[in-house]
Amino acid sequence: MKKHKLILVGGGGHCKACIDVVECTNEYEIIGILDHADLTGTKVLGHRVIGTDDDILKYKQEGCRFLITVGQIKSAATRIKIAKLLEQQEAILATIISPKAYVSKYAQIGKGTIVMHGVTVNASADVGANCILNTGCGIEHDAIIKDHTHISTHAVVNGGCVVGNEVFLGSNATVSGYIRVGNNIVIGSGSVVLKNIDESGTYAGNPVKKIR
Repeated sequence: MKKHKLILVGGGGHCKACIDVVECTNEYEIIGILDHADLTGTKVLGHRVIGTDDDILKYKQEGCRFLITVGQIKSAATRIKIAKLLEQQEAILATIISPKAYVSKYAQIGKGTIVMHGVTVNASADVGANCILNTGCGIEHDAIIKDHTHISTHAVVNGGCVVGNEVFLGSNATVSGYIRVGNNIVIGSGSVVLKNIDESGTYAGNPVKKIR
């Protein structure tokens, strides 16, 4: 089977994790990484930094697809900025699903989202665009994850929940069933969300409380 050509955008630690997932799919040939100009020529796990954001159009015209591999701790601003650049150039965003994940055939995964090793996405779950479903997290039945959201390692979003745009749900955090989490919210590692959260901000604890 012919592999799709893929450009990674962002060469940090999250990029390393993405490379491992991409290589496991055996569906893509990683052409290279776009990052800051001063990193051109350096390598991440053997894959060379071949340019900057200014080269998106060039590689789009060569038939490449793109994956945003900048991480998202707290703010989604950088990932959103890159997503807008790619959209302006009408670039194709790859949706990457690890062969070591389970995604129900009844679930939906948005463009540009990566589903990493050990993730479960259950029936009728709906995951938006440009999201990170990180290692071992769980998205249960009928849950909705909106755009530009990072569900971190081993976090759980239970059935019927709605998690808004630009949310960071920290490692091992749990959102109880049928809870709504609004937009632009950070929930700390290990936190437990038992009530709806509507106001933007940072929350932590069991149960969560707003800390800033």
